[in-house]
Amino acid sequence: MNIQIFGTKKCQDSRKAERYFKERSIPFQYVDLTVRGLSKGELDRVKAAVGQENLIDKAGKEYEKRNLKYLVHNVEEMLLEHPLLLKTPIVRNGPKATVGYQPKTWDEWK
Repeated sequence: MNIQIFGTKKCQDSRKAERYFKERSIPFQYVDLTVRGLSKGELDRVKAAVGQENLIDKAGKEYEKRNLKYLVHNVEEMLLEHPLLLKTPIVRNGPKATVGYQPKTWDEWK
């Protein structure tokens, strides 16, 4: 398994995902979205696995701060420019991906 976790240190679910993999001694790469966002290729692969609508955190502070509820916008471009708009954690295992804390799905990856 080649696990990547995209999240923020403030996100409780991201910390739970990190703990999940540590407890099972599964190596992973953690990417802090406050430091670095997803590349276009990473975003495309995650989007193919979970769907674009599932990636946007419409209840998050960043979405409200940017007032996106009332604006027509290019979603992919916004997610690349402002990675804090993403729901977290995003957990990737090659072509597979999940959004949010989903240990049942991760168990199936083993």
